[in-house]
Amino acid sequence: MRGPGRCGNSAPPHLPPVTQAFINRIGTAVPRHEVHEAFRLFAGRQITEPRIRTAFARLAERSQIETRHSVLEAEADASGTVDGFYRLDAFPGTAARMARYEAEAPALAEAACEAMGLAEEGPRITHLVTATCTGFAAPGLDHWLIRRYGLPGHVERSMVGFMGCQAAINALKLAHHIVRSEPRARVLVLNLELCTLHLQPSSEIEQLLCFLLFADGASAALVTAEPQGIGMDGFHAALIPEAADQITWRIGDGGFDMTLSGFVPLTLARALPEEAAAILAGEAVDAFDLWAVHPGGRSVLDAVIHGLNLPDHALDVSRAVLREHGNMSSATVMFVLQRMMAAPRGQRGCALAFGPGLSAETMRFRIA
Repeated sequence: MRGPGRCGNSAPPHLPPVTQAFINRIGTAVPRHEVHEAFRLFAGRQITEPRIRTAFARLAERSQIETRHSVLEAEADASGTVDGFYRLDAFPGTAARMARYEAEAPALAEAACEAMGLAEEGPRITHLVTATCTGFAAPGLDHWLIRRYGLPGHVERSMVGFMGCQAAINALKLAHHIVRSEPRARVLVLNLELCTLHLQPSSEIEQLLCFLLFADGASAALVTAEPQGIGMDGFHAALIPEAADQITWRIGDGGFDMTLSGFVPLTLARALPEEAAAILAGEAVDAFDLWAVHPGGRSVLDAVIHGLNLPDHALDVSRAVLREHGNMSSATVMFVLQRMMAAPRGQRGCALAFGPGLSAETMRFRIA
């Protein structure tokens, strides 16, 4: 990995103090349909080659995922979905997937916003940042949130689009910069992903991993200069250009097509030691108490443990989120941070998430 993308709170003595930004509250939500076992069986029914069937069964057994949720309801016999969105002999096109995103996203956004307490906060919001890589429409979720919660019509809107699982860190970074430049800003950050709308027919292991890992979820966070919750200390961005083809995310006629190479964990384990000093701003690993790592999969979490030489228990919270919810793309690391907000005051942490490129976005933080 390499890249100078860091920002911190230090400033030359002749400049005025810089405002720090805090994640005051986080609300999370998942849809009501639990689909892990049904989607696993549905994927297995597409495999005709015994060798691949054996390999997929081994991956499923080792996934450490127990439950995942979707806006789609799976058939009990694992033949597809109740409404026919997926069938073994037919998968929807891109337009149908986008129409379903537009129909389903508002209810999940509302659930996350209600969990965060937006109803009482709405008129005070000055900035709105939305992040997603699984659905697009205009007018979109930003306009819907303004109408639903009475946000001011002049609220400043920004969208972080198509950056994959790391987008939550990018959205928080944008909110961080807004608050530092406008100390009275109150920023709503929404991450919403409907990953299960993008499953593809395939008998190849790398494509079938999507059936095994991905789920739907959303988070809503309030970021202000009020010193409560999680204080954001600084960020670092990095790329591994030689591994650019290991995670890809492209729009095709049959929906969004993801490639997730089995080499990703090995690449991360090799790259993280070189990047650790920049990620941690020159401090030692043991100076940090909390590790909010995006649970992209069991092997990804194992790679971070190895690459940063962390104790085995360091990623217990990330593993719990993976076990209960699977990989919800950009929303997932927010589920991890939400659980860490109850940590003792003063504890320091580091958040990491990975995405197409191959790239990483990281954030240093402390409990306020």
